[in-house]
Amino acid sequence: MSGSEGSEVRTPIFSGENYEFWRIKMVTVFKSLGLWSLVEKGIPTSDSKMKKKAEESSEEEADAEMIVVLMKDAKALGIIQNAVSNQIFPRIANADSAKMAWNMLYTEYHGGDQVRSVKLQNLRREFEYMRMRENEPLTAYLTRLNELINQMKTFGEVLPNERLVQKVLISLSKVYDPICLVIENTKSLETIELQEVIAIL
Repeated sequence: MSGSEGSEVRTPIFSGENYEFWRIKMVTVFKSLGLWSLVEKGIPTSDSKMKKKAEESSEEEADAEMIVVLMKDAKALGIIQNAVSNQIFPRIANADSAKMAWNMLYTEYHGGDQVRSVKLQNLRREFEYMRMRENEPLTAYLTRLNELINQMKTFGEVLPNERLVQKVLISLSKVYDPICLVIENTKSLETIELQEVIAIL
């Protein structure tokens, strides 16, 4: 057995915050284990592919295949159950399939279009008002800003590089004014990359 086959995939634990990040990580886990289609679409029932396969195989073979599918679903459900905190688990405790548990969490934490729109609007407001705090280290501020940007992106917000560069330059504390002035006067804000600005700072 190769090392990659025997290694365990670590699942992130969802405790009620940052659902979008957790969801993205979990989709990757399920894809790596070949379970995503089962989580997303559920246990196949009577689609034409399954009917044709059932006609071509014996009843025993069809039963054996269904047992394999049910075992995969149980594995995926177990992964979801183990990837939520004890406070979240009761919400999915009655789910009898991976798809059902996944959809319960999605409905509660992802929200509908209106909920997502409100959340995104709040994040936009926070982005506009975010400033570097007095005596805050540059790395701490950039980490806070980057976390907010990533949250906005999970809700579908597109932030052009130029906008991000401008945000960094206008939101730093006054100590950085001379450096920001040099960047603004010597570099094109339309073409300079955010990472380049951060490296200069």
